[in-house]
Amino acid sequence: MQKSYSESYKAAGVDITAGYRAVELMKEHVARTIPGGKADVIGGFGGLFPLDVAGMKTPVLVAGTDGVGTKLRIAQLLGRHDTIGIDCVAMCVNDILCCGAKPLFFLDYIACGKNVPEKIAQIVGGVAEGCVRAGCRLIGGETAEHPGIMADDDYDIAGFAVGAVDRENIIDRRKMQPGDVMLALPSTGVHSNGFSLVRKIFNVEETNLERPMSELDGRGLGEVLLEPTAIYVKPMLALFEKVNVLGVAHITGGGFYENIPRSLPAGLGVKIARGDVRILPIFELIKRSGAISEHDMFNTFNMGVGMTAVVRTEDAERAMAILKEQGVDAYPLGEIVRGEGVEIC
Repeated sequence: MQKSYSESYKAAGVDITAGYRAVELMKEHVARTIPGGKADVIGGFGGLFPLDVAGMKTPVLVAGTDGVGTKLRIAQLLGRHDTIGIDCVAMCVNDILCCGAKPLFFLDYIACGKNVPEKIAQIVGGVAEGCVRAGCRLIGGETAEHPGIMADDDYDIAGFAVGAVDRENIIDRRKMQPGDVMLALPSTGVHSNGFSLVRKIFNVEETNLERPMSELDGRGLGEVLLEPTAIYVKPMLALFEKVNVLGVAHITGGGFYENIPRSLPAGLGVKIARGDVRILPIFELIKRSGAISEHDMFNTFNMGVGMTAVVRTEDAERAMAILKEQGVDAYPLGEIVRGEGVEIC
């Protein structure tokens, strides 16, 4: 790489040697996601993955892509970049999980105003941690400098995940019927949605995000907002093995009213008692500080529920026990009823 240097390109704002340095720093993070811990092939033109579909009759690949949104601004204001990659992985793998798929591999794309190798390595370190939590490999990615388009300190991250599921095990919401139970898997906080509203409400550019707040059990607002999105892969895969799951929803932008209906068949809805939703303190603070209506809160945020799963009534207790063994304190959220959409009463 000694000959790969351009003074003219650097003068235009792109230091290609910084890119090489970033790749070297991130190799140790990538290695954490690979059996045997070898990342020798990182930096090639394509990511390699040995596909093992043993035991599957008809393997089906499931893909998902997403980013983190303006939650990135909180990370930038706090100067903390080691968790935002977890969010990026979570947003992708949780989506493909809704089909019943096991995530296999992940790729990331980072655009930045200026490539600071240590910062990029922190971001990728978070991506690697997310992949470890999801049980998938980080097989590659791309970092691009955009001088003149982005400020030096700015960056954005997006990701792409691929998983696999046997065709006969794809979650089929058509099997759902009235009386089935919807379970809630708690979120860790705001996750990665609604941050444009959050930033406006709290005026984060002018607020001391590190000041301890009694409403948040003494934690700073920035710390709570930056809490990484929960990754539900391992608990849900354990559930899929032992219980017939009829529908799964990842509660992201659009909250309850947009996401839950996507996991329900035509002609069925869900009735949820508002008092049964274990709402986290951060959402009460958001609602009060911004004078946000109840409807808009449930239509924007996860409200403390990061994922839902529908099971037969007779399977509900067993399902919650399985999730509890995996460290997830799931609880009954609502009942499947005839109708359409979500009713919160």
